[in-house]
Amino acid sequence: MTTIVVRGVRRVCIFAVLIGVLLPVMSEPASGQDIAVAIVVHPQTQVDNLSFEELKRIFRGDRQFWEDGRRVTLLVRAPVAEERQLILDRIYEMDENQFREYWIGKMFRAEVAAGPKLVYSADMARELVTVIPGAITFVPVSEVSSDSKVVRIDGRLPGDVGYPLSGGT
Repeated sequence: MTTIVVRGVRRVCIFAVLIGVLLPVMSEPASGQDIAVAIVVHPQTQVDNLSFEELKRIFRGDRQFWEDGRRVTLLVRAPVAEERQLILDRIYEMDENQFREYWIGKMFRAEVAAGPKLVYSADMARELVTVIPGAITFVPVSEVSSDSKVVRIDGRLPGDVGYPLSGGT
């Protein structure tokens, strides 16, 4: 009987955390079509290039560790961010509701230790990715700072022809 109660409490707690992390703000997100985003990682993460498929695996929680054994910490912008919509369209191929259901399902099936961490601004994303070992995030190209470690996607940087995370491509 105690086991059933503990499991039920655990599920309620997980659900409460997910609601707080993934519940969208009640405004319509932007289209995500006029922006390009850069993928930024913690400075000590030993990766300079990822295939687009590998990037999808990381962002979808299917790859949870870097090659050095460090846990991937996914930092995702709040629902009203234009760059979030681009990531939902290109990487997740989902709308906002499908995205929330996707992560809730992964948490309930214990496929991931934790869902994405919500960040409220590009500044917050840039700051946290530098202090959380193993962190990965996305920021508008216009918000990339000189000390950011930007990862190439299929050998391309933002602004290169064929870069997969540019609006309009």
